[in-house]
Amino acid sequence: MGGRVASHLVARRQVLAGLAATSLGAGCSRPVRDAKGRIRLRIWYTLGGRNRETFLEIVRRFQERNDDVSVEPVYQGDYFESLAKLRTAIAAKSAPALSHVVAEVVPYLARARTLTALDAYPGMREIPFVRGIGQEGAFRGGGDLPLYAVPLNRSTPLMYCNGELFAKAGLAPPRTWQEVVEHARALTRPGGERWGHEVPISWWFWVALVGQAGGSVFDEAGRPTLGGEAGVAALRLWQDMVHRERVMRPPPGRDYDAWNVTNQDFLGGRAAFIWTSTAYIRYLEDNARFPVVAAPLPKLARASVPTGGTFFVVVEQAPEAEKIAAARFLTFFCEPENATYLSMRTGYLPITEPAVAKMRADGFFAKHPNDDVAQAQLASVDAWPWEPMLFRIERDIVDPRLESAVLLDRDARAVLAEARALSERPG
Repeated sequence: MGGRVASHLVARRQVLAGLAATSLGAGCSRPVRDAKGRIRLRIWYTLGGRNRETFLEIVRRFQERNDDVSVEPVYQGDYFESLAKLRTAIAAKSAPALSHVVAEVVPYLARARTLTALDAYPGMREIPFVRGIGQEGAFRGGGDLPLYAVPLNRSTPLMYCNGELFAKAGLAPPRTWQEVVEHARALTRPGGERWGHEVPISWWFWVALVGQAGGSVFDEAGRPTLGGEAGVAALRLWQDMVHRERVMRPPPGRDYDAWNVTNQDFLGGRAAFIWTSTAYIRYLEDNARFPVVAAPLPKLARASVPTGGTFFVVVEQAPEAEKIAAARFLTFFCEPENATYLSMRTGYLPITEPAVAKMRADGFFAKHPNDDVAQAQLASVDAWPWEPMLFRIERDIVDPRLESAVLLDRDARAVLAEARALSERPG
């Protein structure tokens, strides 16, 4: 998730059901002001560590420049905790004007009429977002819709190789599925001493494989196909590498637990090459005792990656003065100085074209070739469908079945047929 989700503390169906049941009118019409008469702008966020520090520095910069707004950034836990709190606040008509949510839930929230269309706010439609990670390119037909979502921490999956191990073996990063298997064989050491390959058993990476096999999890009409034969091939690749080849470790745990295990196995030399988020570029580079070599994900029929991470959204029921303040913050956040600051500090992808141009002109990509690999891979982005059921299918239906299918070596076609049947039922 790339950025992804940290825990299962909140029932996903309950979160979505609560949002669907919420009636969103205009909400309270009076903005809250502080003792100095400034408009209060509450911002809910889920970032931690260096990401949090970086985000709060941008908030500080905005506050310094805008003395008529009082910004109150409030940490709300992981993605699911924050989403549950947002739903509760909307129902109580006490939601913040500005929050950020995982990308796949944006179509649902828009359909539920919880989000403000930002087109009419000054400067919003003129922001030159990087197409593949903005609403326009991250969702099919996203540019034809009202502007509901502004990118915050955006990412794609990326391959990271232990440069020392690859050099000793005389190998370049794998470019095809066949090379993934062959390289993993060559780099695995028996008894769990070292795995050739490791990747969290997660919807995000499976979707990448589905696209590489020439499929799509939704067809052009928005129906959930789960990739058809491409989905089966993607799941079987993992099963074969775990159970028959024995060259891939499925990291224990779910969501960020599995992501953290993958990162630690890589840093500890227990996994020769991994797939994880572009968001971890800086972390892996800073903590590895060997050269970290990033590479595009391999392909079968074609190259393909999904996008991940979160978007800013403005809550529909917020007072208009607070929405205006939120839009001002978003335009400030997207200014090249701030967008580049976020990307250079964290490893998340720069969100605007001027930010990319500035980083290139300043020599950042020349000094950080792994970031340049991540940037180039945006040419292979496959857009998400603008489907309200996308989030439910991902989190409730597919993700749990991927894990059981890989760990228990269940029949891939039967597992996905079961998931597809559930996906076709009303949510």
